[in-house]
Amino acid sequence: MKRAVAIIPLVLAVIVGGFFLWGLNPNRDPSEIPSVLISQPAPSFILGPVPGLDVQGLSRENLLGNPTPVVVNVFASWCVPCRAEHAVLSALVERDGVRLFGINYKDQPVDAVNWLQNLGNPYERIGLDLSGRAGIEWGISGVPETFIVGGDGTVLYRYVGPIVGEEAVSTFRQALRQAGVLEERS
Repeated sequence: MKRAVAIIPLVLAVIVGGFFLWGLNPNRDPSEIPSVLISQPAPSFILGPVPGLDVQGLSRENLLGNPTPVVVNVFASWCVPCRAEHAVLSALVERDGVRLFGINYKDQPVDAVNWLQNLGNPYERIGLDLSGRAGIEWGISGVPETFIVGGDGTVLYRYVGPIVGEEAVSTFRQALRQAGVLEERS
């Protein structure tokens, strides 16, 4: 029995060391967090609108039946990276005709309204997720996170973190092309 108790700290040290080495792997991209939602139906949710905005709320039903996939962006006014990616999302809507839906995550409505009035509102619909429950259903690890959802409600792609910088924008645009949202380059 004493021998078994003495081995427990060694086993724990090996497990922790394994996770440490895995985290240091230079070939691992920390932004590529696997999602159980990929190729699965988007979660069922119904979110009311953000009070003070002239935009309807968002539910799973709004993601269904679209002729091309749509983009669902989880954002908050208190999120600095969300502010950084806002111009990229706005450009995708304005220049490329991407349909963008938003989930306003754990944000005070007045702050969200002010934020969108200052930066502009590229979202077609925005659901207020004050409790964070929808974020849990979507499996987010933080904000921002962005999903591409097919017309049948299937989650096709997940991008963790802000879509900022040449590499991130290129990666996301490629995912949009693969999903059929953007035309392939000739």
